[in-house]
Amino acid sequence: QLQASGGGLVQAGGSLRLSCAASGRTFSNYAMGWFRQAPGKEREFVASISGSGGMTYYADSVRGRLTISRDNAKNTVYLQMNSLKPEDTAAYYCAAKTAGSWPSRSSSAYDYWGQGTQVTVSS
Repeated sequence: QLQASGGGLVQAGGSLRLSCAASGRTFSNYAMGWFRQAPGKEREFVASISGSGGMTYYADSVRGRLTISRDNAKNTVYLQMNSLKPEDTAAYYCAAKTAGSWPSRSSSAYDYWGQGTQVTVSS
């Protein structure tokens, strides 16, 4: 089970940190990812991280502004969001990939999804 939190309303240029808490004892075996979906658009990849935290992937649109990290002792993955833009407005979803600990940009690789947390960036 995945529980995402930390969304909210922020002005352009501001920051937020999303968290995703996972249940279970094998969290470090799973790659984790963040995806987002804006109204009227398809869900898109944002970032992913390997089970150990040593490998990360980012969408080109967020690289350098958003940072994914994880704390395996707390069974939690984070998405630090800086220099936010109005186009970052979306519902953000965390996801767990149980088939192997390497990260993936494909949503179909992920087995478990959180409920989503809304991020709204005003101009």
